[in-house]
Amino acid sequence: MELGFPIAKEPEHQDVEAGRLLFAGETEFIKGVVAMDGLPPADRLEVCFAGRSNVGKSSLINALTGRKGLARASNTPGRTQEINYFTAGDELYLVDLPGYGYANAPLPVVEKWQRLLKSYLAGRQTLRRAFVLIDARHGVKKVDEEILSLLDRAAVTFQVVLTKTDKVKGADRTKVLAQVRQALSKHPAAYPELVLTSSEKGEGIPMLRAIIATLE
Repeated sequence: MELGFPIAKEPEHQDVEAGRLLFAGETEFIKGVVAMDGLPPADRLEVCFAGRSNVGKSSLINALTGRKGLARASNTPGRTQEINYFTAGDELYLVDLPGYGYANAPLPVVEKWQRLLKSYLAGRQTLRRAFVLIDARHGVKKVDEEILSLLDRAAVTFQVVLTKTDKVKGADRTKVLAQVRQALSKHPAAYPELVLTSSEKGEGIPMLRAIIATLE
């Protein structure tokens, strides 16, 4: 019998189609936010994406939206300390949280970002789910634990999305999945299904679109 946190089942056809339609429309960058008073009106549902540096967050958002240059990966870790808002049609915000775990970012910058992140997670009523990206080659690291605990405290449901799963096969994949499941078992806010993705190969993208499209 599989332990907790199974891989998400293939969605129903109508949910896949709902996801396709949601992301087939216009997706536009709205603004980068550096303080809570800069957030756009809370007039629709939103989902956010979090992940440490080089986890493939920009690539995943670009794959979801079908637009290669929508979310840009910074070549300088820690440079982008903004919450970036995108629209998906008229009914959803996609929120790109700055990467975390940058050793080179100055301490005051990190502290300011952490304050903004805590305020955002605790105070955004329309936030339906956080997707926390974990590199399938490495599993959950100590720096990831910090954001998972923050989501627990903010009572924000989060779902782990494993990225770059095409790079990990066989016994290595089994080992990483076991490590991720063990780590998540300590977090009450964790949604009990994993999503496996490869932005390069397109794997898991229709499933993630369907999950987002069917949130209420």
